[in-house]
Amino acid sequence: MAGFQVVKYLSTSQVNPVTGENQRVTWSVEEEIQLGLDSRQQMAAQHGGLHPDTKDQDLLDRVGERLAASPWVKKSGYPYEFHLLADPDVVNAFALPGGQCFITAALFSKLENEDQLAGVMGHEIGHVVYRHGAERTAKSNFIQGLIQSVMIGAGGDYSIAQVAQVVGQYANMKYGRDQELESDECGIRLMMEAGYDPVHMIGVMDILEASSGGGKVPEFQSSHPSPDNRREKIRSTIEKYEREGIGSVN
Repeated sequence: MAGFQVVKYLSTSQVNPVTGENQRVTWSVEEEIQLGLDSRQQMAAQHGGLHPDTKDQDLLDRVGERLAASPWVKKSGYPYEFHLLADPDVVNAFALPGGQCFITAALFSKLENEDQLAGVMGHEIGHVVYRHGAERTAKSNFIQGLIQSVMIGAGGDYSIAQVAQVVGQYANMKYGRDQELESDECGIRLMMEAGYDPVHMIGVMDILEASSGGGKVPEFQSSHPSPDNRREKIRSTIEKYEREGIGSVN
């Protein structure tokens, strides 16, 4: 059974049209788009529905479309849409596979300028471009299949099964941190291409850290990198893209 899970996982390979990388994903681009369209209303409902302020929504659309106009992003083939959610309490932004991007009113209201909004939405576009949702789903299904195989092979010895499950959870956490850093890098690239100041991404990290109430979880136990690590990566990424001559800053 474990061997079957390995073969199944290794056979699900597709080339990302933007990055050119070989990825383990099970969904096609068309399936991702349809999944996002089918799920957007449900996701909005979980956060109080769409925000009624059309002025703020217009700003979000303008910023999002400016970022998504990047020739690099257009290679993905996704129809990007941006949604301002009414949730006044949960500070969050997220993206569904296929180009549906969301930000809550709680986070939107804390942002200090358009550049920071561009940083947040550029990060979410990054999750879509890199197909993180499809990639993580394929990996999660693979790990769960292995865990089930271990549980059966253990013959009821749940101590062994629990160890396998913990290993699987940590594997997914590390994978999640890599995704977040990758999306940060994408957000910086898109900001610079669109003429936004990428340094404001550091201000976004400050806002997210303050919103967490100051509580810190050891990085190896968190699905997100530590704020300090993300700030350091942001600075080095800005320097790298400046050397490469990507974009321009107003």
